[in-house]
Parts: sequence; structure tokens; C-alpha cells
Amino acid sequence: MSPIVRAFFDRPTGSLQYVFHCPKTKNAAIVDPVWNFYPEAGAITTKSADEILAYIEAEGLEVVWVLDTHPHADHFSAAPYLSQKLGAPTAIGEKVTGVQTLWKDLYHLGDDFPTDGSQWDRLFAEGDEFMVGEIAVRVMFSPGHTLASITYVAGDAAFVHDTLMMPESGTSRADFPGGSTEDLWNSLRAILDLPGDTRLHIGHDYPDDGQAPEYMATVAEHRLRNRHVKDGIGKAEFIAIRDARDATLPLPARMLAALQVNIRGGRLPEAEADGHSYLRIPVGKFDPR
Repeated sequence: MSPIVRAFFDRPTGSLQYVFHCPKTKNAAIVDPVWNFYPEAGAITTKSADEILAYIEAEGLEVVWVLDTHPHADHFSAAPYLSQKLGAPTAIGEKVTGVQTLWKDLYHLGDDFPTDGSQWDRLFAEGDEFMVGEIAVRVMFSPGHTLASITYVAGDAAFVHDTLMMPESGTSRADFPGGSTEDLWNSLRAILDLPGDTRLHIGHDYPDDGQAPEYMATVAEHRLRNRHVKDGIGKAEFIAIRDARDATLPLPARMLAALQVNIRGGRLPEAEADGHSYLRIPVGKFDPR
């Protein structure tokens, strides 16, 4: 069965969020929801998540999962907020424990910080399957952008997170801590081995002001014209292209704030005595670009 997919766009971070649902049962899942963070003011709002809630109510959907593909470096995850509002469980890939361990050290968090993935209701492994209404959803382990990234294949739609961009833009970076260009290549080839009419829904687009984002192209379209991984481009050429591009990219502006929230499953650090949470910024652990 083919899911109905609705994309939501957070322009400040270029992030794409999705709701897909079974047209027969109206059961739905949310993928990669954004909790808006404004670093200049240290402020947070639920603007993007509330847009998703309004759509769900208007369409009469019953959300059965709130899903993240990986711990994001450019926005906070709104999964706990939506889970609380909708009564749906949260999930992510099981390798998130490795990301938690890596960033626990980078943030110099205490021994009491759990790195067992217990911040989510379910940790998915490669090949796991679950249902959204009458739509079977299969989990593909897709590391490279991060060591924990997964893809959700729901009928003829796949949510490929930060692996692919639109064909004209190519692929996503692999230079974050725990990333790997070689792993990304292997993940991309597995995704591009899906049936040619599979709709690949990406994690980011960066249109000019006033222009709408693009967010979906089929496997066949990527194999025909993706500038980094179209048919005919081999592994060595891809790695050279991707590594050269990554060497020019600055770190995301929200990365050092976002990862300490997202390794907590989308929760702020515990409030201190004054009732406020405080974020850590590790100084001198990353080079400027």
C-alpha cells in the first residue's frame, strides 16, 4: 500500500519533517519533527511541531509512532513533545548508543548520563519491521552521515534522512564525529537498490528566500541524474567528491547546542536550582572553518 506523505519545512534550518499515513486506516507516523531553537536568544518554541499537530487533527489521523532517523546536528527533536501530546511511542536506531557515548565524552557529561538509548521507547535494528495501519515499514541501517542513521521504508516511500539531497545537490556530508564517507557510499548504494519507483524523501533542502523546498525524487531519478551517485560514478570517485566538499563546509550553527539535546531524545538538560536549563559549549574541541 502506498502511504500518503505530507512534508513540513523549517526554513531556518532547512529541515524537512514528514507525516505519512495509511489511507485505509488513517494510522500515521511522524518522521524527524523539529523543536524550534533560536540560538541568538537561547529560546525554544513548538511552532513547527504545532503545525504538524494541526494537520493531524484536520486530517483525522491517529499517530502510532514518532520517529527519528538519527540524532540531528541542526535542530532539536520535537519527538518527546509530540509523543506526550499524541500518546504515541518514540523510536530511533539502536546505534544511537554509540552516538551518545561519543558525545557524552565531547560534552564531558557525568557518569550518571545514560548511554543505553533509554530516552526512546524503541530502538530499531537493521531489518526490523512494524506496521502503520496496513503499511509495513522496514528499517534499513544507513550509517555514514552519522554512525546511527537509519532509513524507514514504508510501502513505496522511503525516508532517507541526511544521506541524499535532491539530485541536483547530490548527497549529505559525512564529516561529523562518527561519520564515514565509505559507510555513506555503502548506505547510498543500498538505498538506490530499492525499486526504481520508490519515493525517496530527503532530510534537507536550502531554497532561496521565497522559494518552496524540494523534498522527493524517485530511486530512478537519483540513479539517472544525482550529481554524486548517479549510475556510472564509482566508490573512489564518490569518496573524493564528498571529502573535498566536506572540507569546505562550516559546522552547523546549532550543532553544539542540538546534539546535547538530541542524545537525550529531544530533552533539555535537567533544570538547575533557578528552574532553567543550561547548555554546554565545548571550547577548543573543533577547528573553525
